[in-house]
Amino acid sequence: MSIEKNIQTVKDFFAAIGRGDRQALLALVAEDIKWIIPGEDWPLAGTYRGHAGLADLLDTASRSMETSTEPREFVAQGDRVLVVGFASGKVKATNKPFEDDWIFAITVRDGRLTSIQEYIDTQALARAAQMDASGPV
Repeated sequence: MSIEKNIQTVKDFFAAIGRGDRQALLALVAEDIKWIIPGEDWPLAGTYRGHAGLADLLDTASRSMETSTEPREFVAQGDRVLVVGFASGKVKATNKPFEDDWIFAITVRDGRLTSIQEYIDTQALARAAQMDASGPV
C-alpha cells in the first residue's frame, strides 16, 4: 500500500478508538496484531496479542481509565507510521489525573495494523495509578 493509504488506515484506527467502535477497530487490525505498552505499576502495561488481546486491552482500559487521546502528527516511511500525540485523563481506582505525550510506532501491512509499540510517559501513568496510604483520593 502507499504511504498515504497507510496513514489513512492509522487515522481511521484512532477515529475508531475515539468513537469506541470495537468492530471498526477489529476490521483495521490483523488477526495476529501485537500491541506493546511499556511500563509497570499501571493498569494497561503489557503485551497484547491478536483480536482477543485487543479486546482484553479495550476492556481493561474502559474499566480502569478515563482518557482522551489526540494524535497530532503522522510521519510515515514504507510500512511504518509514527504517530505523535497527547493523552490526558484519570485512573478510576485512584481518581488521579495524568497527562502523557506519546509516540506510537505502527506497522501497517495489506491495509491492517500488524504491530503497535507505544513510547509513553510510564512514570506519569504509574504515579496516577499509585494508591496513597489512605486509599483512593
